[in-house]
Amino acid sequence: MKKGKKLYEGKAKIIFSTNEKNLVIQHFKDDATAFNNKKKMKIDGKGILNNRISEHILNYLGQVGIKNHLVKRINMREQLIKFVEIIPIEFIVRNIATGSLTKRLDIEDGTILENPLIEYCYKKDELGDPLISKEHIFAFNWASKKEIEKIDKYLLRMNDFMIGMFRGIGIKLVDFKVEFGRYKNNGKKEVILADEISPDTCRLWDISSDKKLDKDRFRNNLGNVMEAYQDVARRLGILHEESNIRTIKFPKPRSVKLKKNK
Repeated sequence: MKKGKKLYEGKAKIIFSTNEKNLVIQHFKDDATAFNNKKKMKIDGKGILNNRISEHILNYLGQVGIKNHLVKRINMREQLIKFVEIIPIEFIVRNIATGSLTKRLDIEDGTILENPLIEYCYKKDELGDPLISKEHIFAFNWASKKEIEKIDKYLLRMNDFMIGMFRGIGIKLVDFKVEFGRYKNNGKKEVILADEISPDTCRLWDISSDKKLDKDRFRNNLGNVMEAYQDVARRLGILHEESNIRTIKFPKPRSVKLKKNK
């Protein structure tokens, strides 16, 4: 697959064309950003870990029926993905109240939500990615009712699968943010997941200690960002052996006995 010109550069990734019109190359950068790019820095090796973690999770999501853009990982920092028309909405699924939700609604941080909460934000950095309703989506033709119904079902299925996957390695899935796009397949457009799944896009807390293992370590100046990302990769069993990033030894996570729901 021949790598062509740069098509798009975002805060954490770069998209390059290929000699196949329906395929592009996604490059993971080491840039860390927060608060709509107001806070930023480079963290050596972050892109390598996010590439590997995202590949691992997207492969499993594909196996449980979540169609997504991943074709394959092609090197330490890049994936071959399907070229899609991105829907200009960020989809957020929350299981535990934290971050902007607690500030907006004056809810105690760490409150467990009875049911997953889906939120929609208009993808526009200069506006601060404002929270919107389904009525906004339909009024401005950002997506159809049929597309949103399909995406909502995907989001709940993803959430259910990832809660179980992370719980099995001693991690709480607090919330996650993803994007979807339209992929032209045999003349028809279908909606597929078109984003990474990594500690950059998920809030992940250790089950025993509530230690943050995600980008909040950067947002909130907690330090040890790479160590946290490495911990997630290690627990998933996919720490990138061929990378040249410095790995740090961690104690094995304590086993956690989970009560079965009656």
